Amino acid sequence: MDIADATILLVGAIFALLITGLPLAFITGLVALCFTFGWFGPNALPLVTSRVYGFVTEYSLVAVPMFVLMASLLDRSGIAKDLFNAMRVFAGRLPGGVAVQTVVVAFFLAALSGIIGGEIVLLGILALPQMLRLGYDKHLSIGVVCAGGALGTMMPPSIVLIIYGLIASVSIADLFTAAITPAVILMLSYIGYVLIRCLKNPALGPPMTEADRKEGFASRGAALRAIIVPGLIAGLVLGSIYGGVASVTEAAAMGVFGVLLAVVARGEFSFKTMHESLSQTLVTCGMIIWIGIGAAALVGVYNLMGGNRFISSMIMGLDVAPIVIILVMMVILLVLGMFLDWIGVAMLTLPIFVPIITDLGYSPIWFGILFAVNMQVSFLSPPFGPAAFYLKGVAPPEVSLKDIFVSVLPFIALQLCVLAALLAWPDMALWLVG
Repeated sequence: MDIADATILLVGAIFALLITGLPLAFITGLVALCFTFGWFGPNALPLVTSRVYGFVTEYSLVAVPMFVLMASLLDRSGIAKDLFNAMRVFAGRLPGGVAVQTVVVAFFLAALSGIIGGEIVLLGILALPQMLRLGYDKHLSIGVVCAGGALGTMMPPSIVLIIYGLIASVSIADLFTAAITPAVILMLSYIGYVLIRCLKNPALGPPMTEADRKEGFASRGAALRAIIVPGLIAGLVLGSIYGGVASVTEAAAMGVFGVLLAVVARGEFSFKTMHESLSQTLVTCGMIIWIGIGAAALVGVYNLMGGNRFISSMIMGLDVAPIVIILVMMVILLVLGMFLDWIGVAMLTLPIFVPIITDLGYSPIWFGILFAVNMQVSFLSPPFGPAAFYLKGVAPPEVSLKDIFVSVLPFIALQLCVLAALLAWPDMALWLVG
């Protein structure tokens, strides 16, 4: 069997096993073992395990459980709820004001944790019922919650960017710096879309009454104080990274410490809260690590087979402009994102794509931002968009999966527009990177 036939067999085996419902980590690990023994025999097993060992012992990977723990503590404290209620005071009587407020709060939460699932659940509990109660259009409300929650893929400290940096061997701090402008553009595009629709048709987002605005806080001063705490935590994490004071891993630990101090100061600390937060962190990180182990083993054996050279020569041999090759990669990422978890897509594609990007003369930092936008699309895109299922778990009974998938379509279009802009003008991402 040559490498071309082996590639077809490998891809076919993965998708065939996915249909059975097996977890991706088990699928990639099983396929990796089968190809290791079938192609090389048992003597090659230590080579594959050494690649897995190299992945799980990466120092920067420690930042992942830290940021997950940070997000878990925020979910169980009143910090995020107070932030949302505080922003209500500033929403004013603008049509669509609560939807705009939701996007801004989502941006803040993304800057605090970089965890997407928890953010969507939190916004689904806090924002969605309120918008529906105020008479907001159902589809607009759902779309804002899902799209806003997905900002965590872009806004530092994004877990997606951390994993990309580990796989691509590029500076995570540079990735964070490059991601700021596209993340802000995405946020502003969501706000612009909401305002255009609600100003054109105020019935889609009725203005808040004075009683609704002051439900949480009696004054702007009290609301401002509720914003200061999460602002200080975000400043502590991102400021220490951009200021060169701490590495990403150290900044993550500082963020956890800051959230713990805030929780204790608010009188919300308990051993039950800590136990639940640590348990959620263990489950989430276990999923990431196991998928990473399986994918690292699969990519390792495929590279030993010569698969990376085969794919690289096939792509580089295409008689097309380099940008066309980039577009092909984008299509592959978008299609895989419809069916696979982002960590699986990253581990399976990036070890092959990033060297090609470098050979073509493009910046791997820029490609990392393109990848993050792609994964943001994948969080929303049917049939397996995780955002839909996260929201469905906490949404009111009248909200169906069909409603959610229909609601996110305009926001997917906005994400694709930003992706196209980044492809056309790479400096949108790179202008802040020194």
